[in-house]
Amino acid sequence: MHIEQFRNYCITKKGVTEHFPFDDVTLVFKVMNKMFALSGLNSWEQNEAKVNLKCDPEKALELRSEYDSINPGWHMNKKHWNTLILNNDVSDKIAFELIDHSYELIVKGLTKKLREELKSM
Repeated sequence: MHIEQFRNYCITKKGVTEHFPFDDVTLVFKVMNKMFALSGLNSWEQNEAKVNLKCDPEKALELRSEYDSINPGWHMNKKHWNTLILNNDVSDKIAFELIDHSYELIVKGLTKKLREELKSM
């Protein structure tokens, strides 16, 4: 996966915006102002692309035991976030599924008002 594929996949989801809230190298994607994916752009330049994604805690543990390239979220709540090292043993297909999972978790946790607003976009 390339940075453009990651960015395009995230940004085309309904209600998603991109930001650099921490510094000028950490790209953050939010749905309805809630973060669901982030990546340090410098990791892509160093050929070790890393992405942090929200994950159901039980699923997170399963994924970490199944894949060497999925670890507890770097600088995140390690119970609810995973860091994926892309282009190793995590296929693009799995990465896209995990992006979807992260997005869906955030949407599910939105208030009813925000979910209705998202539906109407």
